[in-house]
Amino acid sequence: MTETTQPTEAAPRRKLFIRTYGCQMNVYDSQRMADLLRPLGYGLTETQDDADMVVLNTCHIREKASEKVFSELGRLRLRREERRSEGADLVVAVAGCVAQAEGEEILRRAPMVDIVVGPQAYHRLPEMVARALRAAGARRGGRGAGVLDTEFPAEPKFDFLPAPTAVTGASAFLSIQEGCDKFCTFCVVPYTRGAEYSRPAAAILAEARGLVASGALELTLLGQNVNAWHGEAPDGSTWNLARLIRALAEIDGVRRLRYTTSHPRDMDDELIAAHRDVPALMPYLHLPVQSGSDRVLEAMNRQHGRDLFLRIVETLRAARPDIALSSDFIVGFPGESDADFDDTMRLIQTVGFASAFSFKYSPRPGTPGAAMTDQIPEAVKEARLAALQSSLRAQQTAFNASMAGKTVEVLFQERGRRDGQLIGKSPWLQSVHAQAPERLIGRLVEVHVTGGHANSLAGEVAAGLGVAA
Repeated sequence: MTETTQPTEAAPRRKLFIRTYGCQMNVYDSQRMADLLRPLGYGLTETQDDADMVVLNTCHIREKASEKVFSELGRLRLRREERRSEGADLVVAVAGCVAQAEGEEILRRAPMVDIVVGPQAYHRLPEMVARALRAAGARRGGRGAGVLDTEFPAEPKFDFLPAPTAVTGASAFLSIQEGCDKFCTFCVVPYTRGAEYSRPAAAILAEARGLVASGALELTLLGQNVNAWHGEAPDGSTWNLARLIRALAEIDGVRRLRYTTSHPRDMDDELIAAHRDVPALMPYLHLPVQSGSDRVLEAMNRQHGRDLFLRIVETLRAARPDIALSSDFIVGFPGESDADFDDTMRLIQTVGFASAFSFKYSPRPGTPGAAMTDQIPEAVKEARLAALQSSLRAQQTAFNASMAGKTVEVLFQERGRRDGQLIGKSPWLQSVHAQAPERLIGRLVEVHVTGGHANSLAGEVAAGLGVAA
């Protein structure tokens, strides 16, 4: 979970707190909701207790996601009572994928919620806030109902969003694609984010130029299936992601490009060639495979097999030998046998991952997987997850240790916990800690790696090399 904040405008009339759960797309959405609410007089605050409005931007991927939201709503109900005793009020909104999937249930279980808005409708948030504020008096008297909007509008929400405000760091997210048409049997995204939609290239390029003008050196392109992006080009033709990446790399000031999350079925030859040809495209790729068993992959409706994934890895490494791979794994999917799990463990050893996310399978209501009868016992899932994570941790530690003695370019982003320490990201998305002056925050700096640890690198700003940009 992350909490999204950015500088407030001068003397805002109201204070807004956004708690962001889950994926990078939600971080982007939270930033845009803040942009939408700013003209209504809401400035962001880092403290929930003094907020006039709280938005919970939720994620439905993690286990017990909805229960965590209801627990937070219980705390907010008490906070609203405290504020009312002080003569103030509190507007509470639930946004994101839990809102989309369980909107009516949220209003039933937590009638104090003023607004429930799905991820495809948050461009209508200002109108919903205005309606909620008008109804506030009636709701205090026990009348009225929360404002609910979980429709999938015909109009693309991006057409109704204001230009992003100035970024506060050298790394920025840029949403280019949303939704999913894959319908993996374990996943709620097609039901909460809707069908795949690709933003036009001209709009993406314009937003990228604005972010760079505000100080961004690194852009991370976001999408539920980001490499499925096929958008209208400025000349009316259709570009794929590889062509978009090449156009973004031509923008003066773009030093680094990344994209996430990808699907193996959409890793085409042109995109792999971009990893070879475009220096700004970082040598790191998150490519979820979920399982190493063909039988489980078919049950998951992943629309690819083990061999295709391995061929993609081989081709990527031939094109870009220093590329690091990350992935997602689910253990204990319904019907997964010991042999299926062994296939996953062998795939991990064959590929070698720089990092990975791994989870026990958890049924999501409304998905085909939840209705499957051959659910795996919890104890079996826990044992398999422990074995898988042990292997993945060893690979991540070994990859980080292999960086010792090398000099890498680091984008410093923030102060560390120790005095005089800065934290940045390597080209391979590793956290790098080094003693450095604060003036280097937001700069690309050559760093000599002195040690690689389980979750980070330690380094020293390279003597005589100084600032690279």
